[in-house]
Amino acid sequence: QAQLVESGGGLVQAGGSLRLSCAASGSIFIINRMGWYRQAPGNERELVAAITSGGSTNYADSVKGRFIISRDNAKNTVYLQMNSLKPEDTAVYYCNVQGVATMGKFFHSWGQGTQVTVSS
Repeated sequence: QAQLVESGGGLVQAGGSLRLSCAASGSIFIINRMGWYRQAPGNERELVAAITSGGSTNYADSVKGRFIISRDNAKNTVYLQMNSLKPEDTAVYYCNVQGVATMGKFFHSWGQGTQVTVSS
């Protein structure tokens, strides 16, 4: 199982930017997919963006052209650059990492969540 530490959330005005980071540690052999999800009050958790080990990305339609996901494989870290933020982006953002541990067992880990609040 990997441990995930998120950082970078906060309060920002509409139109502003934030950058989220999520670092994975533990008995990790390989990380396959890394992603960001978000959950607003009263809503289900939804995928925001994901990136594979090969660098392929996919985004929710609501964030295409505004958010950019990237990863640093040497640091086992995934980033989410959020630009042109809107009040509807307000949510708790969760990091998600899937891979294989050093003992050969598949893992699927979640971060603790970081609050992003966009004021109008």
